[in-house]
Amino acid sequence: MKAKLISFVISEATRIQRGKIEAAEQIAPAQSAPHYFETTVPRQFILNREKISIQNRQGELSLKIYQPDVLLAEASFDLEDIFGEETFDLKEKAIDRCRDLLRESGGKNVEEFSEEYSIFVVYDYRGDADQFLKHRERIAGLLKSEKGGLDPDEVAYTLSAQLKYGKNDSVIVDWDGAFVFDPEGDFEPIIELFQLANAQLLRYRVLDGQLDERLKRVVRLIRQASPVKPRFLFRSSEISQALKDTMLVRARSVYEFQALEREIKLIGDWYSARLYDLTAKKFKMEEWRRAIKDKLDAVESVYKIASENFTISWERRGRIIELFGWYVLLFGWLILLGLEIYFFRK
Repeated sequence: MKAKLISFVISEATRIQRGKIEAAEQIAPAQSAPHYFETTVPRQFILNREKISIQNRQGELSLKIYQPDVLLAEASFDLEDIFGEETFDLKEKAIDRCRDLLRESGGKNVEEFSEEYSIFVVYDYRGDADQFLKHRERIAGLLKSEKGGLDPDEVAYTLSAQLKYGKNDSVIVDWDGAFVFDPEGDFEPIIELFQLANAQLLRYRVLDGQLDERLKRVVRLIRQASPVKPRFLFRSSEISQALKDTMLVRARSVYEFQALEREIKLIGDWYSARLYDLTAKKFKMEEWRRAIKDKLDAVESVYKIASENFTISWERRGRIIELFGWYVLLFGWLILLGLEIYFFRK
């Protein structure tokens, strides 16, 4: 039996160090997948690789990118006993090293907007994967990042999110990590699928945060720009620009939302799709999608209200100018009339 720990952190990037970009090898899944899987799934590109040492254990640290602006730091280590006590500390320190790498490489809001995940791989073994369920408490503890003992019901619930394809393989999926049992060692496509799912979750979270900020900004400007205040007439450009920015974010949001839906649907109905669906349920992606749709509707509603009540259209500007012109003309006629009366009496 052989084992491997793969921990990674994904975040957006403010800047990308444009060195030599190496296309990551596209590995065809050993399990069934549609013929367009390799061209549909977003491809990773490798920016850098280096050897690292944690707890006197040698491993590899890689920096990858999903173009154009999503960074992925990945640390991997070979383990003799993946169920050992040291695996907990190794995983935490590997995650910390990945976060440090993202900060150094231009990661954006790594603390607030990032996704971390650890995959525990067991391979090159004989017999059914169920033989490892004698470590069920330790498996659940690693997936939950809990060193203390878990309730038996919680252990059973964690192990229930399981998918089998071959006779002797198995994948257990949870929020913070997954266990992969594969006697043949064909786990690279599964790792990439988990990384893709985390990248999609990150995009949902970032999109949700952008919509929150836009809603707050528009509401703040509307409160500051009460229509009963005359000075509002001189602030209309600020309001209009804010609303234009909101419309732009909404348009981009709709595009990204539809792109995510399209990518997910194109994965297909094979093993990879079933695994992705199981992961998406654990990540509660359907709830994220509904929340984003609701906020998109809210942004549109706020825009309509603001555009109807707190902006001055060109037509309204023309009417104001026309009215101002009439007042000037009337004032001029009054002056002329006054001058005529004055000279007439004189």
